[in-house]
Amino acid sequence: MKTIPLNKILKGDCIELMNSLPEKSVDMIFADPPYNMQLSGELRRPDDSRVDAVDDHWDQFDSFQVYDQFTRDWLKAAKRVLKDNGTLWVIGSYHNIFRVGATLQDLGYWMLNDVIWRKSNPMPNFRGTRLTNAHETLIWCAKDQNAKNITFNYDALKVMNDDVQMRSDWHLPICSGNERLKIDGEKAHTTQKPEALLYRVLMTSSKPGDVILDPFFGSGTTGAVAKRLGRRYIGLEREDKYIEVATKRIAKVQPLKGEELEVTRGKRQEPRVPFGSVVERGLLNAGQVLFDSRKRYKAKVRADGSLVASDISGSIHKVGAQLQGSSTCNGWTFWHFDVEGKTVPIDVLRQQVRSEMTN
Repeated sequence: MKTIPLNKILKGDCIELMNSLPEKSVDMIFADPPYNMQLSGELRRPDDSRVDAVDDHWDQFDSFQVYDQFTRDWLKAAKRVLKDNGTLWVIGSYHNIFRVGATLQDLGYWMLNDVIWRKSNPMPNFRGTRLTNAHETLIWCAKDQNAKNITFNYDALKVMNDDVQMRSDWHLPICSGNERLKIDGEKAHTTQKPEALLYRVLMTSSKPGDVILDPFFGSGTTGAVAKRLGRRYIGLEREDKYIEVATKRIAKVQPLKGEELEVTRGKRQEPRVPFGSVVERGLLNAGQVLFDSRKRYKAKVRADGSLVASDISGSIHKVGAQLQGSSTCNGWTFWHFDVEGKTVPIDVLRQQVRSEMTN
């Protein structure tokens, strides 16, 4: 059985390296592929100083056809290595993201969201010939339409956003200042992404201990954030200078530990507890009487976890609904029992069972 090279940077072609990894071995993929920006000539500011634009050899392709084939090949390899419940993120600009999106759908990936990264400090359009390009697009997708149990930390993101549901437009700055890695005063990598962006991506769709793959590792932003957040990473990179930069960068990262890594969990993520398990554990006994908070209704617990009230019998939810003449009822919060003269909702017993299930 192949082993997974965790917390390592592998040198070589990303397609060949992904095909060498065990099938269905990674939980999440973040990909920042070449944008194929098709730049022609130098780009200069109004003062005639040269702009350090993306003109690297790895971003140059002979034609759209060549780029499309490359995109298809790496996305196919990524799908093979992704777990059935894993997700993939890919980022791009108007130069490439629409072509990437079409290929994703052609290969059977299932779109979950597109996210607009709105840059708070974008680079201006120095030539004054177009609108300032102030955003990039991320596509978040599942392996296929039938994927189940996908990690989505909805409640954690809501807490991060001051208890407001997280939207699909993210207002974050580009990588600049002290965060921008440099070699001899020049950018170490022309398209280094800000850690804040990767932080939000990983918080959205991964858990501590998950394996995060980045097939275009570059300066190592994904690895640095993954290490900080208690995730494991696999980086794929073919340029020696980027591997050296990323290795030194990640070595300096101090990972969070223990309760620092815990995220807010919603009720949907908690294990299901049937009322019958409360009865079989002896937390409530057959024959015990339950009542609503105002003691208008009463019902007796039966040995199988059902309730009976006069001629009505059934689950805690069904009996509660019928007694009120309602179509629905959350029996866990509706029914109460007596504890030393105090009225207590039976939901406290559910939470007790849950704590036993998770500890």
